[in-house]
Amino acid sequence: MVKHIVLFKLKPFNSESERLAACEKIKSELSALVEKVPTLLTAEVGINCNPNEQFDIALTTTHNDMEGLKEYAQHPLHVDVAKNFIRPILEARSCCDYQY
Repeated sequence: MVKHIVLFKLKPFNSESERLAACEKIKSELSALVEKVPTLLTAEVGINCNPNEQFDIALTTTHNDMEGLKEYAQHPLHVDVAKNFIRPILEARSCCDYQY
């Protein structure tokens, strides 16, 4: 099994409500991939509730193996979410993948 953990820091917004709306949209889009991408076994998306920390969203996914993670990363629906909903407002990203 492989765990894929990603932290997203979004660009500044004009208001907290705009930031939260963007976070909710990303959460919704990423969560919906579980039913659509065969190699994505689970996905948990959380919005940071601690304003003293620098990342806005945490994504944790599970896959059977590294090949499954690669297929998820290259899946057209995942690529679409990243391209259209995340990258335009992304300031920084950090990732860790591990086997367990």
